[in-house]
Amino acid sequence: MASIWNISILLLLVFGAANAESNVNQEAKKPIQTFRPYNVAHRGACGEIPEETTAAYLRAIEIGADFIETDILASKDGQLVCFHDVILDDTTDVKNRTEFSNRQRTYEVQGVNVTGYFVVDFTLEELKSLKVKQRFSFRDQQYNGKYSIITFEEYITIALTADRTVGIYPEIKNPVHINEHVKWSNGKKFEDIFVETLQKYGYKGTYLSESWLKQPIFIQSFAPTSLVYISNQTDSPKVFLIDDVSIPTQDTNQSYAEITSDGYFSYISQYVVGIGPWKDTIVPPKNNYLTTPTDLVARAHAHNLQVHPYTFRNENSYLHFDFHQDPYQEYDYWINQIGVDGLFTDFTGSFHLYQEHTSPYPKDSKTSDDLLRKIEKMISHYENA
Repeated sequence: MASIWNISILLLLVFGAANAESNVNQEAKKPIQTFRPYNVAHRGACGEIPEETTAAYLRAIEIGADFIETDILASKDGQLVCFHDVILDDTTDVKNRTEFSNRQRTYEVQGVNVTGYFVVDFTLEELKSLKVKQRFSFRDQQYNGKYSIITFEEYITIALTADRTVGIYPEIKNPVHINEHVKWSNGKKFEDIFVETLQKYGYKGTYLSESWLKQPIFIQSFAPTSLVYISNQTDSPKVFLIDDVSIPTQDTNQSYAEITSDGYFSYISQYVVGIGPWKDTIVPPKNNYLTTPTDLVARAHAHNLQVHPYTFRNENSYLHFDFHQDPYQEYDYWINQIGVDGLFTDFTGSFHLYQEHTSPYPKDSKTSDDLLRKIEKMISHYENA
């Protein structure tokens, strides 16, 4: 049952009253909003600035992100870094660095042979020497070569030193691959080092607990065994990522049908608070038009699982024809018709502007009956969970 303290915190958050604290610490910051779907800055503001860089995360915070999202991999010497791909080829200048020309390898990753310059074959110092570039040629190229790969700890520090409460959303990325190629002392695994890093910086607490509200976090992974494993080490909320219908889980080799069944949702809900599916598996497209939505969101909600789909992008090539090249129509559809609880976007500023227009942060103690119902529903849900 939710405590009176947790309920009070919820109300303070909704009404924006937490800034009454005068101490210069986490409690004095503007709290994270919890009354509307979460704005998750996918790899930072990567629609504008090269992904997973300091600049991308600072920009995301500036333009309204609730959470900054990242992918965590490990270097050859066991240091945790923020980088999406297991290879460095597509978003760094590694191919132009002659001193690394002999580092190209072929490894099996998720059942597929991949050739390239692997993160796990470079020390942290070597990774830091590389320069990052924009992934997509149709996005702004002016920042290419200006920023470096950052560490997990640097990413955490960006969130903690923001002038308001900003959550983090780190992914345990490709843990099977990492544990195969990187070894730590005392038999520790990638997942152990990941959790130890979070605990070092004070991340703890169940969803909406006092500790979580001070330092919000969702831990995500496509690997269910990793999420189950760390459940014995941290009570921070976890999200199970779900890939395309044709791709099995990387660690358990389970099919999409298996991991989205009611039986599996009943099992995994013991360890996670939500799922993060690819949006086209929720509403499958045909000829770039949306078809009838599946019941995935409704069934997840029936198991008390939040749904945070990925990835929302403003460019016309990513927008289904139904939205008439208007990303705000897409946001409106997913929030108000599909009913998701948050979403991953490359353009966190656009989503923030949409939300400020449609459901602005309350300015004072007055609120509508609709918002009161949302508060009561939230409290009731966590009292009965």
